Amino acid sequence: MLDIAAFEQELDRILAYWITYTPDHTNGGFFGKIDHDNNVYPEAPKGSVLNARILWSFSAAYNQNPKPVYLEMAKRSYDYINASFIDKKYGGVYWTVDFKGNPLDTKKQIYALSFTIYGLSEYYKACKDEAALDLAKQLFATIEKYSFDPKKGGYLEAFAQDWSELPDLRLSDKDYNEKKTMNTHLHVLEAYTNLYRVWKDGFLEKQIRGLIRNFSDYIIDPKTNRLILFLDENWQPKANIISYGHDIEGSWLLLEAAEVLGDNTIISSVKEVSVAMARAVAGGLDKDGSMYYEYEPAQNHLNKQRHWWVQAEAMVGFLNAWQLTGEQQFYDQFESVWYFTQKYILAENGEWVWGLNDDYTLMPGEDKAGLWKCPYHNSRAMMEIINRLKAAG
Repeated sequence: MLDIAAFEQELDRILAYWITYTPDHTNGGFFGKIDHDNNVYPEAPKGSVLNARILWSFSAAYNQNPKPVYLEMAKRSYDYINASFIDKKYGGVYWTVDFKGNPLDTKKQIYALSFTIYGLSEYYKACKDEAALDLAKQLFATIEKYSFDPKKGGYLEAFAQDWSELPDLRLSDKDYNEKKTMNTHLHVLEAYTNLYRVWKDGFLEKQIRGLIRNFSDYIIDPKTNRLILFLDENWQPKANIISYGHDIEGSWLLLEAAEVLGDNTIISSVKEVSVAMARAVAGGLDKDGSMYYEYEPAQNHLNKQRHWWVQAEAMVGFLNAWQLTGEQQFYDQFESVWYFTQKYILAENGEWVWGLNDDYTLMPGEDKAGLWKCPYHNSRAMMEIINRLKAAG
């Protein structure tokens, strides 16, 4: 079995990078963009998702290893989110603010509200600040008021600042403009799961159960055990793209949600699904141990880039499948992704690179910190692996 110390050292290295390089001591919060060469862009927009993920990462790190500096970083993020990202008039969180903390892109992306709940719940565990929990509850109520679909179930993707309809619902340019997406549902589930750990509310429990049903009924393709990425408001699939990273991430996050509920019937059912998803996604592994980014069957196009977050989630997902089955192949897959990550993804001057092309050259123009590049996937993977290996003895 791999040495836990290696993962503890890597977690320390990741967190040290964010402590050293990312706080914006002039304008507050954290810099919106740092490129691969550690060049800071002090006037870059600041994203709600990045800040919520920083909040979660340092709160979780403190909950695992209570170093004061971790809680200081978490509080810095919490204070900045409270001051700059919360829409005091209409509720919810802005997508971005400018470098001085003024609202910039004021759309209400449910994905961003979810990550804020995720971070706030973890922060409350760390410091028991009731105001943080109250804010998480408010954001939960806001999602349920505006985004929940009472007729068909699930959650609608995005809204304008005042919660009116928005023509462009996409998280990013590469996404389909559909009203329901796997990605948002996965992270609403993740957020609600973490909130339920600190707030055993009956309605919240009901919504978590509903989300698990949404996945089993609509989002997981029963023929392939893969996630359907984009759907319309009636749950009709709108794409057949395979996202290897989301498939393996979903496999363990779904089980985490089931286990939080403590319902043995749901847990048993989700365990079967979790293992089936891990088996299916193994088709995205390369012989060098890495996991590819995605596959488009309609074009028979395999995107062979190796993104940092995909490797992080693959490690946790395969380790989870090994814990559930005891099958050596899953442990070997976890181990091989880690060896690849050590060799190619860990950056020399801290953090992880965004990703590599198939020829092992760096993907050009990508950030170490930005709207999407954050300490969440990799620090979480290290924490999950440490805890799971300790539990395995």
